[in-house]
Amino acid sequence: MSDRILNPSLAEVSQVPATCMGMHVRRASRIVTQVYDAALRPVGLGVNQFMLLSAIHLVGSAQITHLAQELFTDQTTLTRNLKLLEKRGLIAINPGADRRVKLVSLTAEGQSLLAQAFPLWEQAQTDVKQHLGQQNWQTLLSLLSEITTLG
Repeated sequence: MSDRILNPSLAEVSQVPATCMGMHVRRASRIVTQVYDAALRPVGLGVNQFMLLSAIHLVGSAQITHLAQELFTDQTTLTRNLKLLEKRGLIAINPGADRRVKLVSLTAEGQSLLAQAFPLWEQAQTDVKQHLGQQNWQTLLSLLSEITTLG
């Protein structure tokens, strides 16, 4: 192995903050998450929980494995997050035809909370869109969609 790989120069490492896509995406994600979390706080949800409720609402009843694939997350993390929503009575997790399969669906309480949260989410969307401007908003959505093809 070359000495450069084992011991990168300070000049090489100093380029990381300016050029690392991973760092920029994670930082932007944290900031956007804070905006949506603040907007959803009045109904006791975070943006991740809101997105889970929305995804479940859209599919009706879904296998956890299918939901994990749709959300680009691992099944263990998803299951942990679903258990929190289940404890709150917002979702139901039931066995499927095959006992190894678990089906997730919204409860009436989950539907109601999603309906309360939706206008708050819409306002956060509007705020972010206004901050970025319509052109940047569309460009960013397009680029982020393109990034999903990496996975």
